[in-house]
Amino acid sequence: MKIKQMQFAATLFALEKIIKITAARNKEYRDRIENAPNFIAQIRVKDNSQGRYYVFKNGKLSSKKGIHPSPDVLMTMETAELAVKLMSPAKKQLDMINAMKEMVVNMEGPDHLMQWFGETLNLIEHVGSEYGIDMGNGVTRYVNCTNGGAVHVDVKDGKILRIIPIEFDDEDAASWTIEARGKKFTPPRKTSLSSYSHAMKSIIYSKDRLLYPMKRVDFDHNGERNPENRGVSGYERISWDEALDIVANEIMRMKEVHGQGAILSSNGSHHMWGNLGYWLSAFKRFLNLIGHTPTIQNPDSWEGWYWGASNHWGYSMRLGGGECYGLVEEQLKECEMIVFWSSDPESTCGVYAGMEGTIRRLWAKELGMKFVHIDPYYNHTAALLGGKWLAPRPATGNSLSLAIAYVWITEDLYDKEYVATRTTGFDEWKDYILGKKDGIPKTPEWQEGEAGIPAKDVRALAREWASHKTYLSAGGAGNNVGGACRDSTGIEWARSMVCLMAMQGLGKPGVNMGNLQAGTPIDRTFCFPGYAEGGMSGSYLDTGLAMRMLNRMPQIPTLNPSFQKVPRLQLPEAILEGKAETWGNNNAPFSIESQFQKFDYPAPGHSPVRMYYKYGGSFIGTQSETNRYVKAYRTDKLEFVVNQSIWFEGEAQFADIILPACTNFERWDIGESANCGGYVQDSFGQLNHRVITLQHKCIEPLGESKSDYDIFQELANRLGIGPVFSEGNTAFEWCKRLYDATDLPGKISWKKLMKKGYYVVPAPPEELRSKPSYRAFAEDRVKDTPELGPLPGDYNGKFGKGLQTQSGKIEFVCSSLKRFDPNDPERPVMTKYIPSWEGHHTAELYEKYPLQLISPHPRYSFHTHNDGKDSFTIDIKNHRVLLDGYYYWIVRINPEDAKQRNIKEKDLVKVFNDRGAVICAAQVTERVSRGTSHSYESCSVYDPIGEPGNSPDRGGCINLLSSKRPIIKKSHSTSAMSCLVQIERWEGK
Repeated sequence: MKIKQMQFAATLFALEKIIKITAARNKEYRDRIENAPNFIAQIRVKDNSQGRYYVFKNGKLSSKKGIHPSPDVLMTMETAELAVKLMSPAKKQLDMINAMKEMVVNMEGPDHLMQWFGETLNLIEHVGSEYGIDMGNGVTRYVNCTNGGAVHVDVKDGKILRIIPIEFDDEDAASWTIEARGKKFTPPRKTSLSSYSHAMKSIIYSKDRLLYPMKRVDFDHNGERNPENRGVSGYERISWDEALDIVANEIMRMKEVHGQGAILSSNGSHHMWGNLGYWLSAFKRFLNLIGHTPTIQNPDSWEGWYWGASNHWGYSMRLGGGECYGLVEEQLKECEMIVFWSSDPESTCGVYAGMEGTIRRLWAKELGMKFVHIDPYYNHTAALLGGKWLAPRPATGNSLSLAIAYVWITEDLYDKEYVATRTTGFDEWKDYILGKKDGIPKTPEWQEGEAGIPAKDVRALAREWASHKTYLSAGGAGNNVGGACRDSTGIEWARSMVCLMAMQGLGKPGVNMGNLQAGTPIDRTFCFPGYAEGGMSGSYLDTGLAMRMLNRMPQIPTLNPSFQKVPRLQLPEAILEGKAETWGNNNAPFSIESQFQKFDYPAPGHSPVRMYYKYGGSFIGTQSETNRYVKAYRTDKLEFVVNQSIWFEGEAQFADIILPACTNFERWDIGESANCGGYVQDSFGQLNHRVITLQHKCIEPLGESKSDYDIFQELANRLGIGPVFSEGNTAFEWCKRLYDATDLPGKISWKKLMKKGYYVVPAPPEELRSKPSYRAFAEDRVKDTPELGPLPGDYNGKFGKGLQTQSGKIEFVCSSLKRFDPNDPERPVMTKYIPSWEGHHTAELYEKYPLQLISPHPRYSFHTHNDGKDSFTIDIKNHRVLLDGYYYWIVRINPEDAKQRNIKEKDLVKVFNDRGAVICAAQVTERVSRGTSHSYESCSVYDPIGEPGNSPDRGGCINLLSSKRPIIKKSHSTSAMSCLVQIERWEGK
């Protein structure tokens, strides 16, 4: 014990010297000490037997042995032994977390002083680390990562010169090679960026950047708040102190006056890249610490898979989409034909994957594969690859599926052995297809009256498909995400995709789901978390923290004390009407049955929401019937709205206080390109190389903008939870903690990673490459792919053998739906043709609004992130059109439909229905079939020409027109991909 006391005394004595030496060696640290607040910090053991206090005064530091009678900051350790353990340079983070949780180490004092002192001690280890590569001529090359790929960032004189793909050097791991049909294929030695990642520089320096805290001019938090003027009145610049004080005071007022649940939070589906800055990380931690009502996200982009397909084959932990291991090599070696059905990977880039898959699809073309494209729009993938194009009427895709099945059944073109052994319920569904159930055989001729594809073409497709080893590409990534699963019949479409592949023998050589977008032969065993693993959130209930990081990166756990939730698609009703109800909880899709949970707002004993903390992208351009969201802002039922945003766009104009955040190029972070984690397990399998990035702070934050982390930290300090939020760390130190928790330290030192900025994970040897997905299932073996789900409790037999369904097989008649509601006409126990509730069968509405509008994910922007903002993107002629000095959103219309309405190329037109109107520029093109119009979702600009929520929008928010109705009532799903509209020339001003 005496030795430990002596060591403790020596440690405390040395601390002052170490701080001074560090300051002498590093200007950044020296500036920190010289600008330190005047205060006294005491470190002691609990019984006051030992201690030393440190005096920061007028930029100088001194210390003295003993106990100060009234220090400003007091750090107490239970014993000298514990103090030595926790203050050692070799301390373990787990020891520190356990000590904090067990309250054997404690800190008292004003939060901002405790935070400053804790950061100062922790920075001793890291301050002054060099990073970036000197390129000569005053240029430094840094590394960062975007939603569309990892990048090099060249900076000179504190300004970004260029953002470009990373070109690998000789030190980086070798690329894989696939040998197929006498050819060898090796990917390019670089990252391949999406178009919007190439435009990142322009949005960093956008004229729409929020550079200073702002307050609505007619908002007085101590007086008249005038909520009806949100979206109309202007803003005035205020100081950070004023802005943060108002927000912190409003948080406290909500808790004191209204109680649990009064603070509503929401975020966009996606955010700037990085495991710390992502909304599932720092934002989640801060919200859990203050208590909030979260806006629960629907599984957007996955709707039909989650609410439909999962009942046939499981994969609830992938939101109903399938796995895709080893499929690139298998497809190149075995596949003969690819059917792209509502699938445009050249636009949607899978999930965050840039243009990495393009080269692989060109390899398929080189090998002579046949291509078929089923889409109402002749999309960019069809234009690149060529092949046969079939253009069905939107929201009728299931009729085409059933007609194909009819041909296979009547012409004996399906895999009877597979159906008999690997599926259940086929005979009952077969009777439905043949018309024995309802008297309507689902013939190609019947389909022609629904989807509009000539019967002869359907028969030809069905026969060609069955006579070749065929991959089905359903949705952007091949077996999930986007496309027809988001329309009014998207649930039945996704269900039928699984059923068709079951008929052809899913998992047999050359028969699978995919489009060469995912399943590359890269090492998925190297441990690095995706953003959905929660970063620094400490939130193990509503992130994927438990998947990889729970036992690797110790952190104080956080838990939201409120169990009230608001469904995102009914957020306006929750605010305006004070009630909402929905089904499912995609934050915990551990089982198929999670989609059957019903929850109501408000929750018992909770306050209705009174304050709204909006973070990230705009709902006006991405959700459905979005004039509702505009009206919800302009009500006195919301007493306070704060928006934390990078740009003044979308919903920022409806805030009372705006907090300006910086981009991920102006702060520290760490992440892996295209690594989502969570419900997109091993999503980096879309890339040709795994690229892990230490995301350098490339430039200083523009204006007075701050990192999200620092904004939350300063709010937390004001709320008395600063040390709990940060654990005494800066964002930079959290990056180091995350690095330490991964497999990186065994491969690249922190010093080298700091300098170079990225690490390429070596590809495994050929014999260790992942096996093709579903091969083991097709051969009735225990699975041999590294798939996390289903959980052990979801198997009906041997662990790892079979699927997640009750039978363990693909189910044509779904056991889960029979248990839940066997008589639900909107989601029957087996997939059937259900006409759209807003389509050509709704006669009166169809006569009034005769054009079916589809609004898929855009090619040139990642949701709202890269649209508007005076970015390079808006100059792309297929993204926006410049007319009379204004950049208009585009709607595409068939020449015959345009002629009927006297519409010409680049005419301004009004696209409208009973829900609203949007002013667009017309693009007259035969790439869209007659009776269909096409306009991408995800506009970031909301620019009403009159009263917000009640006038036409000329910004391009096409989602004003889509219906708020869920695909089926017992779901939390958007049907944003289909609605009926009329288009006419716009003569207004």
